[in-house]
Amino acid sequence: MAPTKTSKVSSTSKSSIQKHSASGVGAPSQLAQSSRKGKKAWRKNIDIQPVEQGLESLRSEERVIGSTLQKQTDNQLFVVDTKGDDKVRKSLPRYSKAELTSTKILSQRSAIPAVFSRPTKDSIPSRSKVSRADKERLLRIAKRPRKGPFNAVMDHTEFGAGSAVIDVSAAVKHSGSYDPWAAEEVEEVADGLEHTTKPKIKRPELSHPRDVIEIPAVLEPHQGSSYNPPTAAHNELIMEACKVERRRQDEAGRLAEVRRKVADARAIATNVTEGLPLGMTLDEIPADDGEPVAQHDAVVPKKPSARKTKQQRAKAVRLREEKQALAEKAARKKMLATITMAKSFRSTAEKVSQQQNQARLARQLALKMKLRKGLAGQRLGKYKVPENEIEVQIGEDLSENLRTLKPEGNLFRDRFRSMQQRALIEPRVPVLPTRRAKLKEFEKHAWKRFE
Repeated sequence: MAPTKTSKVSSTSKSSIQKHSASGVGAPSQLAQSSRKGKKAWRKNIDIQPVEQGLESLRSEERVIGSTLQKQTDNQLFVVDTKGDDKVRKSLPRYSKAELTSTKILSQRSAIPAVFSRPTKDSIPSRSKVSRADKERLLRIAKRPRKGPFNAVMDHTEFGAGSAVIDVSAAVKHSGSYDPWAAEEVEEVADGLEHTTKPKIKRPELSHPRDVIEIPAVLEPHQGSSYNPPTAAHNELIMEACKVERRRQDEAGRLAEVRRKVADARAIATNVTEGLPLGMTLDEIPADDGEPVAQHDAVVPKKPSARKTKQQRAKAVRLREEKQALAEKAARKKMLATITMAKSFRSTAEKVSQQQNQARLARQLALKMKLRKGLAGQRLGKYKVPENEIEVQIGEDLSENLRTLKPEGNLFRDRFRSMQQRALIEPRVPVLPTRRAKLKEFEKHAWKRFE
């Protein structure tokens, strides 16, 4: 009886194992094997049904959505509806009990395209269509039978049925399109600089003298220049004219002195004696009394050059090194002494820089104040801006009425000089015509003429 009992147990265990071996997903399973000896048998007898179910759920998500839900972002999965839509309920399908479950499953949209057993127009690649004329030309070249009207086979030996193209020439096709008077288009070679633009140079913002000048266009004349001026104003204007004239005479005298010195220097340079320095003259030697003069050549004794010994050279090197060491020591001592004076040096440097800035600002202010009165008497470029001429008459030339008044000055010159002083035009001088060579006179003799 024992053997039969064991056989029943074994039969029941096998049936239970076979029931567990069937996987819900359909994957093969080897749980029916009773032996689990070794790592290989353990690997084969592991129950992986939960893993297979999880993988199958991921595959179903990929089929329906296109990717797993874990890879989707929050914006793709959830939507926060803050407004709401009344038309949503109308767009949704109505609930119907008659709708089958299979219809619901088929109505789900899938991200994987369907498999078609038959080819469609979209799946077939588009073939290049050959025109009728090209097809006929190829048939003529291959000497294949061609069907004409009424399905009649055309003879390939007749005129125009060969491989040559019987058609109008290219000249006839393009006739009338050529314009001989049209400008030829020059093909530009791409050099990589088509998109480059010329940089715009920003104009510097500099102050102009005319923005500072404050003198009016027409100056108010002096009271002493009237035809019937007061005595004090007339004398004051005469003294100013006298100062201006005296300054001109002094400059002319200074210029004449410089010219005289230059002329004397040129004269001395032309009379230079060879062997003597410039400006030194040689006295004339008096005539001899007939006594011979003994000439003695001065012989300068040469100092014999003695070569230094080894001890003397070593001593010179030692003295030079000692002198250099003393100089370095003195410089180091001086530098260490100046370390304690760093603060005083800093304050001195700040004071000097402050004084320089103040002096610079003072110069700028003085120049600005000077420019307010105009550019009269200042050099601007190559020439000097002329000053106003003082127009005054002496007491003898004064007239007591306008009938006997003598005009002074020139109105055009006054306007031109005013524009130069106000920096409206640049200063210029009149360009005089060049002198031509003088004509030479020759005396013609009557006896040289042959008739």
